[in-house]
Amino acid sequence: MTADRRPPERTNQRYRTRKDLLAAAARLTKDGRKPSLEEVAEAALVSRATAYRYFPSVEALLVEASLDVAVPDGEAVFADDPSEDPEERVAKAEAAMHRSVYDNEAAIRLMLASTVARALDGAAGEAAPLRQNRRSPLIEAALAPARGRFAKASYARLTAALALIFGSEAMVVFRDVLRLDEKAAREVKSWAVRALVRAALAESRSGSGPPNGGSNKTAASEGRHRPSLDKRRG
Repeated sequence: MTADRRPPERTNQRYRTRKDLLAAAARLTKDGRKPSLEEVAEAALVSRATAYRYFPSVEALLVEASLDVAVPDGEAVFADDPSEDPEERVAKAEAAMHRSVYDNEAAIRLMLASTVARALDGAAGEAAPLRQNRRSPLIEAALAPARGRFAKASYARLTAALALIFGSEAMVVFRDVLRLDEKAAREVKSWAVRALVRAALAESRSGSGPPNGGSNKTAASEGRHRPSLDKRRG
């Protein structure tokens, strides 16, 4: 389901390099000063030229580094949560990501503007990734206990569909396009992720029964968590 035809190991290495740069920037800014891109590159053990392939300026790097540490970590979100219900776990993960996105809206918009500008300049065709994938690890952590209940294709479709709802792009749609306030946006997204999980479970059960003997514990909640869109703000 991926459009990236490069060897997986090369793609993964580029994401690791990008993450190393973000981690180095976060470390260097802890003392309250603004490092140069050269200093960040040295701390990440890469060349200055490599750093510039991933980030057009130190400002773009520092904005994203501040967001990188604010994104909820799957292990932390579910550290004291023994539940195995995929619907509830996905809803909990989305709530954590929602809070992070809305709490960091200004920085996220700066990051998105930088990404769009680079794409327009032709950087989308470069080997270095334009964005860090922070949402997929959280989604996978939410689904991990119930992974055996999903058929392979259904799981792939579900994680891809959830990625459209998790993260910053959904916030932009609700804020700028639909003009919905945060409360209404949260309600719609909660309803949507629950519906997607139920659909993927139903799809996985059809034809051959529940994968690995799993049972559908979420069907009873089919009618719950429906959103109301009557609270709009201009």
